[in-house]
Amino acid sequence: MNSITKRWMRGSLLFTLAILLIAEGVFLYYMISGYYNYANAAIRDQFNTIRSQLTLFSSSSSEEKNLRLIRAVEQFEEKTRFELMLIDSSGQIVLTSSGVLPAVEEPAEDIQDALRAGATEPGRYVGKNENGEKVMAMTELTPYSSGNIVAMRLVTSLTQVDGSIVNLVVASLLFVGLILLASVISGVYFIRSIVIPLQKVETTASSIAEGDFDTRIDYKTNDEIGSLCSTINNMAEELGHTERMKNEFITSVSHELRTPLTSIKGWTETVGRFKGPDDPGFRRSMEIISGETDRLYNMVEELLDFSKMQNGLELKMEWTDLAAEVEETSLLTAQRAENLGIILEAEIPEWPVPIMADPHRVRQVLLNILDNAIKYSKYDDTIKLEILQNDDYAYVVVTDEGRGISEEDLKNVKLKFYKGEGAMRGSGIGLAVADEIMRGHDGELSIESTLGEGTKVTLRFPLHPRKDGPAKQPKREEKNTHLE
Repeated sequence: MNSITKRWMRGSLLFTLAILLIAEGVFLYYMISGYYNYANAAIRDQFNTIRSQLTLFSSSSSEEKNLRLIRAVEQFEEKTRFELMLIDSSGQIVLTSSGVLPAVEEPAEDIQDALRAGATEPGRYVGKNENGEKVMAMTELTPYSSGNIVAMRLVTSLTQVDGSIVNLVVASLLFVGLILLASVISGVYFIRSIVIPLQKVETTASSIAEGDFDTRIDYKTNDEIGSLCSTINNMAEELGHTERMKNEFITSVSHELRTPLTSIKGWTETVGRFKGPDDPGFRRSMEIISGETDRLYNMVEELLDFSKMQNGLELKMEWTDLAAEVEETSLLTAQRAENLGIILEAEIPEWPVPIMADPHRVRQVLLNILDNAIKYSKYDDTIKLEILQNDDYAYVVVTDEGRGISEEDLKNVKLKFYKGEGAMRGSGIGLAVADEIMRGHDGELSIESTLGEGTKVTLRFPLHPRKDGPAKQPKREEKNTHLE
């Protein structure tokens, strides 16, 4: 939380503050300049008015001109806003509209600038007068000479202007403060809307890491945080489901391993009671021990395959005759089916069906599918095994008339550790391993089943070789015949 808050303060908040301060500075600069420019323009307007009045007497006598200048000061109408002064050639103030002569020894800057030789612009001064009051003064030459009077000066107080500027500064700073406060409040709200769910995510993730898969995050929004929380909840649900399946798997495997071990142990003790190898009971015992040993071996092989799958399935790809693999697998399982009274019909083409595959893994998948078909079939049922082919794919289809699979179990039957209702003995990972092998071949294992009617399993293999496969040709002679 501190890290996100600090990043927000260093980033968004400081950036907002900098932008506001820059905007405040620019605003105050132009507003203060505007106030002072307004005062300057007002003085110029007064000068223009006075000059236009005095110009009417430019052709009069010197005495008349001098009288008009004095009357202009004495009859000045804007005394409440400005003070009009007359300046002599030495820069001294000789007459004011207020009647009070300022006690100054040195002429002000604006007077000096206006009286400077060659000056074409009026002099201007902003500062404090002899009373300490801030003023703006402007001096310009009279429109004509009149004795010793050579210039006029207008002075206005800036007290009201500065007061307005202070009010403007206070108001603008208050406005900036309100914006900054609103930014802080909205930012804190936004950060809390992120931090609090992240804290919940952290707490929930820690609980999940400790094995509590029933914990959930109660956060329902349609944004990215809500999506993350939903993903965490789904992950916890899936992990819980996987954990339950794993525990069931361990229990099932433990039972499955215990059963043949108990049988082997019991029959091993029984063998010791027979007189010799010629005893029929001895031979029967050895057959049972051999069968149970095969069961153990197959389960251990499945467990080893499953363990390898967790680190990535390794396939040794080469040109393989699918028809030959299917034929050999059917021969390996035919005797077992016959012993159980199950009919195994295999329709295998005489021509090769070349695919790029790992022959050992292909045979493993076929054995698993046929083993399940036999396991869940009953006496006098028929298992049909056939190979189909089109331009792009080869299909191995295994159809049985067994008990079938319920719709609910059919959704999960390829999941690791899953054993549906009524499942017979086994590790529960055979189909998961077979499905992984098929996907490793860029193929597909699909299952169709109706409870009580039978199951159809289809293995689809691409006919075109993988780019990374070795260019080793199949041993059987290839023909251009296709089954549709």
